[in-house]
Amino acid sequence: MIEKIKITFVVPETLQKEMRQRLIGDGYNLKDKSKWVVEAITSFLAMDSYKDLVKLGDEMRGFEKTESIVVDKELKKLLDESVLHIREEYPLLEGLQSRIIRTSIVQKLLRY
Repeated sequence: MIEKIKITFVVPETLQKEMRQRLIGDGYNLKDKSKWVVEAITSFLAMDSYKDLVKLGDEMRGFEKTESIVVDKELKKLLDESVLHIREEYPLLEGLQSRIIRTSIVQKLLRY
């Protein structure tokens, strides 16, 4: 059985609403949220500019909503490695895992 890891992150309420609307619009249900977000993260981290986009996401404010996703060990490892790569360029950024997930969601919403 594949080991799953739960990740919790915070988002602005407007981003949460947009994400849920897109989920449903893309034919997913709320139980498929993890799958949708994992797809967003995977495609985002494949972009050459992901580090700079995470830095730009620094402007986001108002994290009043908590979300959770379940990921496999491979994606968690990819997230951890990405945190280290971003930290090399932007050592003062905090909460990088949440930033990566939020920015991935925003990028997936923008790509339509």
